[in-house]
Amino acid sequence: KADGARTAQFKRLCTGCPLRERCTTSKTGRTLNVHPQHELLTAARTQAATDTAWQDEYRRWRPPVERAIAWLVAKGNRRVPHHGVIANNMWLHHRAAALNLRRLITLGLTRTNTTWHLAPATA
Repeated sequence: KADGARTAQFKRLCTGCPLRERCTTSKTGRTLNVHPQHELLTAARTQAATDTAWQDEYRRWRPPVERAIAWLVAKGNRRVPHHGVIANNMWLHHRAAALNLRRLITLGLTRTNTTWHLAPATA
């Protein structure tokens, strides 16, 4: 294919294979699709499984990212509410801004006259 994807078809080789029942139920035999970025994905999975620095960074950032996604999709917001890319893009930006504002208020954002202040962090 033009994108670099590859396909392996076993067709007739599956007919007499003793493991066919465990492998495929297809009448025409097993077909495997190989992703165009297979080597890159394999290297990334190997790094994720063996590199402790990568694992530490992942453990550090996964919880806040998962939490942000959970906030974003909460209360029936798993699907976009409008038809059209522009309206949904505007909706998503407004939702993210509202969530960010809610988080800042929770952290102590206040307004004095015309100036906004964030409460100092407490230990």
